[in-house]
Amino acid sequence: MRKKTALITGTSSGIGKEFARIHASKGGDLIIVARREDKLKALQSELEKKHHVKVMVIVKDLTLPEAASEIYNEIKASGIKVDYLINNAGFGGRGKFHERDWEKDLAMINLNVVALTTLTRLFLPDFVKRNKGKILNVSSTASLMPGPLQAVYYATKAYVTSFSNAISEELHDTNITVTALLPGATETEFASTSGMDKTSLFENTFSANDVARDGYNGMVEGKLNVIAGVSFGQRMIMGMAPVMPKKMMLKQIRQMQEVNN
Repeated sequence: MRKKTALITGTSSGIGKEFARIHASKGGDLIIVARREDKLKALQSELEKKHHVKVMVIVKDLTLPEAASEIYNEIKASGIKVDYLINNAGFGGRGKFHERDWEKDLAMINLNVVALTTLTRLFLPDFVKRNKGKILNVSSTASLMPGPLQAVYYATKAYVTSFSNAISEELHDTNITVTALLPGATETEFASTSGMDKTSLFENTFSANDVARDGYNGMVEGKLNVIAGVSFGQRMIMGMAPVMPKKMMLKQIRQMQEVNN
């Protein structure tokens, strides 16, 4: 039986790196994508030695508009068939929308939304032609509500969940599944790069490995949504969100994302 090949973006650290380790541990080959070549090469060496799998490295900045097409063309030229597409790459940023660097927010939209959508659009016809394949899009519990002080990030993740759920239903009569992973606060570089590490929201975090394992297993099982890395108390708050007065909810979220003194 041919080994399953997974294409995973954002694999230089965090959840993406753990996805790669999990897939390799199951004997699967990999295509790993990120900007930091040194991190990718180190991961390639680790996985090939430990699990005797093939790991292809593609160094790309997915905030650039042409990057997704270049990845697809490089993989097609290599003759590799992708079985699992894991759109993990993404980043956030804290601050008032009108005060933040617009170029950073635009790059966030390009990565979190445009690159993810483009890769899905490029690989999905191949999946449909073969009538097999699995897509895992990494969203966030942030997708379930608006996020004052992270307005663009929350909005991009709302797109990811909505988009993933919609195309999942479009594919109901195929053997292809689309899963959205909605992590809560997780131990990754996200907290420090987004400025969230000094907020109450990230006082208690879950391990990237646990979150990745839940997401990977959910993808294999063909689940629609997987919520991971969320405490019982956080689940209670999420359950109350739809019935809580909107202004009260927005105030609570803003306060959770303000920097602790």
